[in-house]
Amino acid sequence: MTTVTNNTEGVTRLYYIIAGCACALLGVLALYSSGMGLVDPKWHRAIGFALALIAGIAAAHTRRRIANPDGVPKAKMHIIIDAILLIAGLWSIWSFYSVQTQMEEFLYDVSNADAWPAIAGLVVFLELTRRLWGWGLFAVGSLAVIYLIFGQDLPGIMAHSGFSVVEMSEALWYNTNKGVFGSITNIVLATVFIFIIFGVLLEGTGAGDTLLKFAFLLTRKTRGGPAHAAIVASSLFGTMSGSTVANIVGTGTFTIPMIKKRGFSPEFAAGVEATASSGGQIMPPIMGAAALVMADLTGVGYLSIIVAALVPALFYYFSLFAAVTVEARRQGIEVQDMTTDDKITRVDMINSILFVAPIATVITTMLMGLSTAAAGFYAVIVLVALSVINPKVRAHPIRLWHSFLKGAESGATLLIAIAAIGILVGALDSTGLGLKLANVIAAIRGESLFSALLVAMCGALVLGMGMPTLPAYLIIILVMGPAIQELGLSMLTAHMFVFYYGVASSLTPPVAIAAYAAAPIAMANPLITSFMAFRLGMAKFIIPFIFAFYPTLLIIEEFNLLSFVWIVLRTMFCIWLFSSALSAYDRVKLSIPEVVLRFTAAFVMLMTDPIFHIPAILIGAALIYFDVNRAKKLIPTHVAVAANKEPQS
Repeated sequence: MTTVTNNTEGVTRLYYIIAGCACALLGVLALYSSGMGLVDPKWHRAIGFALALIAGIAAAHTRRRIANPDGVPKAKMHIIIDAILLIAGLWSIWSFYSVQTQMEEFLYDVSNADAWPAIAGLVVFLELTRRLWGWGLFAVGSLAVIYLIFGQDLPGIMAHSGFSVVEMSEALWYNTNKGVFGSITNIVLATVFIFIIFGVLLEGTGAGDTLLKFAFLLTRKTRGGPAHAAIVASSLFGTMSGSTVANIVGTGTFTIPMIKKRGFSPEFAAGVEATASSGGQIMPPIMGAAALVMADLTGVGYLSIIVAALVPALFYYFSLFAAVTVEARRQGIEVQDMTTDDKITRVDMINSILFVAPIATVITTMLMGLSTAAAGFYAVIVLVALSVINPKVRAHPIRLWHSFLKGAESGATLLIAIAAIGILVGALDSTGLGLKLANVIAAIRGESLFSALLVAMCGALVLGMGMPTLPAYLIIILVMGPAIQELGLSMLTAHMFVFYYGVASSLTPPVAIAAYAAAPIAMANPLITSFMAFRLGMAKFIIPFIFAFYPTLLIIEEFNLLSFVWIVLRTMFCIWLFSSALSAYDRVKLSIPEVVLRFTAAFVMLMTDPIFHIPAILIGAALIYFDVNRAKKLIPTHVAVAANKEPQS
């Protein structure tokens, strides 16, 4: 048994070495293509997927070993299966490159012989998707293939004209506009990849620790304390990591115990962290991978995406601050003094440059007219050059290399997910199913924009449930996008609407991946945590409706200063009424009629007609005034009761 175990450990080390080499090459490719020179598109996509295939198989092996450390008897079988997947995958990728080369040189039609490696490639990448991303994304890709082959036999609008195996191969594999090697793959390789590496490097240089300290400093005078600090830190950390789960792990291991120590329940502590971490992806200036993809899909400049996202993101974090403040009042938690360990040191001030300088580099380079990918490249260069100011990096410079490899591995696993998304893109584009669904939604909605958006919201949450943000966003926009744009919304507004629900799907029970990632850290019940996160993040479900009806909030479209200020004030008031109603508490406990009135006033004050929203504002103001007066009257009573409880000397 000892010999078998040693052999298994040797194989694991071999996997690790091969994966490290693949990730290193993939990272170097990302650096070169983003900042040094153009790469032939077909070669870029082929070599990118080949390296991602190698890294993905190794990553799946590592996860399997962690999940089942005693699985030694099956080790040989797993190695054989991995070898078959690797050979078949490389064969299929080479076939793509070969066919594309022949298509460039002369007229070439995909043949029956070309269909076999394409089928092998689809099987390999779908299997890797299952291993790395779970059954949800695997099911999406598999159903797309099945629909393309057998959809002609389905009834009603689901039927299409039919596709042969060769036609399916051409649509899903040998196509550079759609399918596995399509335009979305090009966006990820050319633009997103460098920012994934940048985010992980930013974390590895120690910028995350400094962010946490600054967050605690900024929130030291608030009731929520560490809960509010978690919101600030996660908004900043999430914008650079682009991953909800990575954000939770990066900040939650520190903030969640402190939130519990302040007096909040474990479920509330985990819910706050999950909700705040998921919002990092809607917070400029980086916003994660999905916003970078959105810029390319919409043709809107990335700086414009940042500007459009700013106000809705601030609304979201204001709602979290309000929810924590109300909960702290309800539990009687008061402001506490900051400890010596929380104070900002000279080293922290110096390390803050590690965060400020690269972000400033991204914004400056884009203002100068450089591409988004070039902005990411120069941000990485600046970050690596400045990383030596951190004593921890000087003591252990190898951590930069490890972060670089970790970032490349994250990009590789994302490419595997993009393969499944590409299969869906090819199926929807080839069959026209997206436009058919748009017509169905148009028939359901009637003449009501609100009801149509409600249908789109429900569809988006279902499609994105249990998936990471970028795959969720892409699936939702592909299926629901045409229908939403037919409502009269601009392309940017439609994409922003869908993007928010791609993020919100990580908080939606029962498959709330953000809550399930945070719950073990807090030692909380995952299901209760998911409902708590859903409650705390409720504003994320309302804000898209607000900017859909009031596009002036996106600033770059239909901007009017007076209208902008008016809807901003109304939205902030609405969020406060909504947050207090959800907790049934403001300065004192709210009765059921007050809760109902607050909910009603909050929703009605967002209606476009002044006949409705002005009376709602007045009712909301009256409710606040009544609550403040009642709290003032209760304070002397509470003081007297506390005095009577003091022991006599």
